[in-house]
Amino acid sequence: MPELPDVEVYVEALKARITGHTLERVRLASPFLLRSVDPSLVDAHGRDVVDVRRLGKRIAIGVGVAGDGELWLVLHLMIAGRLRWRDPDVNIPRRLGLASFDFPHGSLLLTEAGTKKRASLHVVRGPEGLALHDPGGVEPLHVDRAAFHETLTARNHTLKRALTDPRLFSGIGNAYSDEILHRAKLSPIKWTQRLDDGEIDRLFEATRHTLEAWTHRLRNELDGAFPEKVTAFHDEMAVHGKYGRPCPDCAAPVQRIRYADNETNYCAACQTGGKVLADRSLSRLLGKDWPRSLEALEELRTATPSPAGERDA
Repeated sequence: MPELPDVEVYVEALKARITGHTLERVRLASPFLLRSVDPSLVDAHGRDVVDVRRLGKRIAIGVGVAGDGELWLVLHLMIAGRLRWRDPDVNIPRRLGLASFDFPHGSLLLTEAGTKKRASLHVVRGPEGLALHDPGGVEPLHVDRAAFHETLTARNHTLKRALTDPRLFSGIGNAYSDEILHRAKLSPIKWTQRLDDGEIDRLFEATRHTLEAWTHRLRNELDGAFPEKVTAFHDEMAVHGKYGRPCPDCAAPVQRIRYADNETNYCAACQTGGKVLADRSLSRLLGKDWPRSLEALEELRTATPSPAGERDA
C-alpha cells in the first residue's frame, strides 16, 4: 500500500500537473470504485483544480471555489491501486483500469492489480466533508516529541500496531513501520506503555528520519517525472521484504511474523535481543519446539532439510 513518502510524491506530481487546470470529466470503468452519491461525480466536471493534498494514505483533489463551495475527490489506493499520467482521452485499460480523470492536457488513470478491487473514490463537499475522511492521526513529520509521546502512550498497544494505526499516526503502514522500528532498534511487539524515555526518543527520531529520508529519495529518483513504479519493496530497505537476507547492520538473517495478508520483518539480533518472535502459523505447528533464539532457529534449519524448490531462508 502506498504510504506517506509514496503518497507525498504522488501529491507533488499531481500538483505540478493539474493545479489550475479544468477537470473535464471522470470516466468510470468500474462502478464499484465510486462509494458516494451526494454530491454527484458529475458535479465535479468542468471545475478547476484548486488544491491537491495528502490525507493520511488518501489523495484529495479539490475542485471549484475554495471553501464551502469546493468539491473534493478523495482517492484511497488501498494495496494495489496506482495512478498513471497519460495523454488526453487515453483508453482505460480493460483488465486493470478503474477510472480516468480527464484534463485538456492529459488524463490521470487509476488502475488496480489483482482480483480484489479495494480502491475507492468519494466525492465530498467542502472542508467538513473532507474532514470525515481524515482518520485523525497526528502527522509524524510535523508533531513535536511531547505530542508524539502522548499519542504513542495514550493506549497500550504493540509498537507495530501503534505506528500503523491511522487514528494515531497519519500515513505510516506496514513497510515503513518495519524500517522505523529497525532504525530505532525496538521490537515490533514491545508494548507502548513499557517504553522508557530513551526508547521513545529513539523511536521519535527514527520515525522522522525514515519518512524524511525515503520521501527525499523517492523525489530525487523521479527527478520531475510522474511516479509510475510505486512499490512497498525497495532494495535499499533494511528489513522490509528482506526475510532471510542479512541485516545491513549486523548480518543476522532478517526474521518475519506473518498474519493474514501482512508480514512484519525485523532483525532479532538488533531489535529483540536475539529472541525469535513466534510466527502464528509456524509456532502453532511446532508448539513447544518453536525456537526461541537465532541459534536454536539455525540448529532447526540445519537439522531439517528444505523441501525441493523451497527458498532457503
